[in-house]
Amino acid sequence: MPENKNRQFLDFEKPIKDLFDEIGKLKQTAEKTKVDLSDSIRKLEDQAVEKRKEITLHLSSWQKVQLSRHPDRPYTLKYIDKMTTNFLELHGDRNVKDDKAMIGGFAQLGDETVMIIGHQKGTNTKMRQLRNFGMANPEGYRKALRLMRLAEKFNKPVITLIDTPGAYPGLEAEERGQGEAIARNIYEMIRLKVPVICVIIGEGASGGALGIGVGDRVFMLENTWYTVISPESCSSILWRSWDMKEKAAEELRLTSDRMFNFGLIDGIIPEPIGGAHWDYNEAAQLLKQYLLPVIRELKLLKPEMRTAQRIEKFGKMGSWEETPVSAIDQIEALPDVVTDTLLK
Repeated sequence: MPENKNRQFLDFEKPIKDLFDEIGKLKQTAEKTKVDLSDSIRKLEDQAVEKRKEITLHLSSWQKVQLSRHPDRPYTLKYIDKMTTNFLELHGDRNVKDDKAMIGGFAQLGDETVMIIGHQKGTNTKMRQLRNFGMANPEGYRKALRLMRLAEKFNKPVITLIDTPGAYPGLEAEERGQGEAIARNIYEMIRLKVPVICVIIGEGASGGALGIGVGDRVFMLENTWYTVISPESCSSILWRSWDMKEKAAEELRLTSDRMFNFGLIDGIIPEPIGGAHWDYNEAAQLLKQYLLPVIRELKLLKPEMRTAQRIEKFGKMGSWEETPVSAIDQIEALPDVVTDTLLK
């Protein structure tokens, strides 16, 4: 967790920032004057906690998007560090290179040995460039699939942590088969014989999320989002401007509570008061407490049963309606040349 002096605050977190500024001034005064101001400091700290709780309870869809992108928010490696032991990172797709935006390896989660795979963003400018801002190339998804098959070989559960603004859309990624790599992962993850649990820990956008997002259980952290397109891109397509991103975020229904109501996820994992960026240890423990019981539950099922349930789960998502079409309507829908021939 960042030190108070290094914390970054979003616009709607300004009331919290003001309280922290007051706390900082009181601490400086206490240090200079040697006067005990601990009671006043404690009261302000309690007020800051209450203000965090109050702000979190009334977040708009766009504010939740901002919170999911908070620069202090923990990423995959932070969760691995805080909730597992003996993590052994594995590299490369055995074809092109090692994609730094996608990481994975075996780790000990409580009394379970698991394969953890996830997107990794950088914590500073240099690391963000190295990690490509969490946007994986085809080799990243192929590395993820290689690690899933390795987990299947040794009969170990797979946990994926999703946090990406989307798969990398560059020309070189398309040349190396970005679409095929994501589609292959979706196809293969449906058929994996080991338990698969997917968790959106930040941003869950488009095929970049789906490439490691097919599992027996799909969860979202409280202040995350999951949808087919980012609010900014949606705004630029529909309104030819990014200025409508807040409206787009609302219309996309992308927050965890709405995703749960739609039946697209299986549960919502709570975060520390104010968001995961306020307490890394608590955020990791809350996630761990959800994962372990689910792993034990899924291990009781036979592989064939898990696969069948997975196929059924994703097969029934969405809704549609079929309208009966008469033979005449079908003929009239054909090109004129064909229609004239059939009606003669």
